[in-house]
Amino acid sequence: MADSVFKNVDSAPPIQVFQLTKLFTDSTDPKKVNLGVGAYRTEEGKPWVLPVVHTAELQMANDLTLNHEYLPVAGLPDFRIAATQLLLGSNHTVIAENKVESFQALGGTGALRLGAAFLKNVMNFNVVYVSDPTWENHKGVFQAAGFSDVRLYRYWDSESRGLNFRGMCEDLSNAPENAVIILHGVAHNPTGIDPTKEQWEAIANICKEKKLFVFLDCAYQGFASGNLDEDGWASRYFADQDLDLFVAQSFSKNFGLYNERTGNLVVISRDPKKLTEVRSQMEIQIRIMWSNPPNHGARIVTTVLKNSAYFEEWKGQILIMADRIKKMRQELLDNLKKLGTPGNWDHITKQIGMFSYTGLTEKQVEYLKSKSIYLLSSGRISMCGLTSKNVEYVAKTIDEAIRAYPRSVL
Repeated sequence: MADSVFKNVDSAPPIQVFQLTKLFTDSTDPKKVNLGVGAYRTEEGKPWVLPVVHTAELQMANDLTLNHEYLPVAGLPDFRIAATQLLLGSNHTVIAENKVESFQALGGTGALRLGAAFLKNVMNFNVVYVSDPTWENHKGVFQAAGFSDVRLYRYWDSESRGLNFRGMCEDLSNAPENAVIILHGVAHNPTGIDPTKEQWEAIANICKEKKLFVFLDCAYQGFASGNLDEDGWASRYFADQDLDLFVAQSFSKNFGLYNERTGNLVVISRDPKKLTEVRSQMEIQIRIMWSNPPNHGARIVTTVLKNSAYFEEWKGQILIMADRIKKMRQELLDNLKKLGTPGNWDHITKQIGMFSYTGLTEKQVEYLKSKSIYLLSSGRISMCGLTSKNVEYVAKTIDEAIRAYPRSVL
């Protein structure tokens, strides 16, 4: 048989978060816990279809006016409008002054990729800064779009397990003009540490003074604090600052639409007259990437956001998810304190959102995995994987790992 054209193709390294899910699924240990998955789980450890999402889907299924025709290239118009108003607030100045445009995308990742393609192919930008650490996909998305200069700005202070604000500001201040700065709009992934409002103001000032291009990644609006307005504060503040900027918006977490790939790229322009040209160029980028966006998830979101009763119901269900995560943070901390686990663990409840950056070392992580507790090698855990039934076991195993593999600072 002739050699395959693929004979020199090597195996790529596994995608860690999905590899963890496979290890969890394959495990026969009754005590197994998946702390890697970036998706909400109930107290029983099960996926949750939001009741309001189910209601919207039933309504859509019985609406004989709906069809499966192509959407406009930019996406479902009602979705784009409703999503943008949710992000910025319906009365925001940039909306009133027609300084905003939006484009439906394939989840938050698709919004980032679309924005990156525009910035590289149309604007000829080539330098992008991401936080250290950041969501594992940020670097790859921008590199795939053609960015060859991906840099880090300091963010996590391992000693205090908080924000290295001084280091962050120094690095942004030294960034070149037109560098793209990826900022996490709320619930930083993986650290769960966000700047204060005063710190956000200082960051915005640096971006303005240094003429940096801000690209906010807003994947957790409502999911972090349980309050849509509070979680949208940073995005709204930056939109107030007379800046050109992008915001990548995702509905995977706050609607539980993980596999529907429902996202939105919000574009804010200081000059509203230029948005016509921006839209024309953005649609070219869309055409060569996914050509036309999917309808189902966008229609669900639109149905909920445009119906006042559904909207109020949805806000209540967001609060249920956010409150359970906060409860698990507190229970984990309480159990570690009860065990007298070496070190200060208060950062677990100071962090917000889905993830906690525990500070565990790779050896300690490996110990947890040997006990069928699956988490990323960085020590990041998804609080959604904890339940009242398994949190004591997880805390006990963390305590064992700390004592078995101590380090000087924990």
